[in-house]
Amino acid sequence: MKKLIIIAGSGNYPRLLIEGAKRAGVPQVDVVSVAGSTWRATRAAADHVMPITIGTIAESIRKIGTMDYDGAILAGQVNPLSLFRGRFDREVTSWLKSLPVKNAHTIFSKLVEKFAESGVAILPASLYMEDHLPGVGPLTRRDFTPEEKRDIDHAAAVAKDMGVHDVGQTVMVKSGMVLAVEAFEGTNQAIRRGGHLAGKGSVIFKAAREGHDMRFDIPVIGLKTLKAMRRAGATALGFQAGRQIVLDREDVVEYANKHDIAIVGVESGLPPAPVRL
Repeated sequence: MKKLIIIAGSGNYPRLLIEGAKRAGVPQVDVVSVAGSTWRATRAAADHVMPITIGTIAESIRKIGTMDYDGAILAGQVNPLSLFRGRFDREVTSWLKSLPVKNAHTIFSKLVEKFAESGVAILPASLYMEDHLPGVGPLTRRDFTPEEKRDIDHAAAVAKDMGVHDVGQTVMVKSGMVLAVEAFEGTNQAIRRGGHLAGKGSVIFKAAREGHDMRFDIPVIGLKTLKAMRRAGATALGFQAGRQIVLDREDVVEYANKHDIAIVGVESGLPPAPVRL
């Protein structure tokens, strides 16, 4: 890999990806900066920056295709509401209209298809992120309690079935009752929604389905997730070991320990996210 470009949404993820690629010896890492999304720190870490608006992504893809990149990575969050409220050109509007079902898988698959047509391969979003992909076991001082473990197992089973339909990745459970299943609103909003129903004592499980395309929409948690859990009264978070990006891990673990929240990697029997080609 000599020349990589990252299509960067919000959050620390794209910056950490740039740093990981640099440590791995990639000499040039550029960024597509999406207006209203990409953080300043991400732009500062890149070698070159291409500013775009989300509505002109089709034109930008064609431009990227002329610049001899070895690959591209989609990283960071884009507000889901932008897909409904964004001002798109006719070409992007026609892409969206052509999708009978709109979810992360279908939308990002369309982007992957368009990048391929331009001659640029979309690579797994987990590349160069090995420092942020925890394995099996607790990250925090404490493990699950027996009661939390029962609810985590139930949430994991629900998440597995939910993944078949590409609905979302997060399930919230308390005392065997499903409080929230993530839809298009995202993890943190789903946690807040579930928290309104049950108060303290719920658990969260976040998972990528079997066969999940790791080129996009890889499961991610960060400090915002933990803060949403605390406000919702959730006491434990389970995730698939080797298949979950944990951003700002030290801050996340410190916050979780302070508020007695367990964070534990669970063996899923599924392959880990790839970190090298």
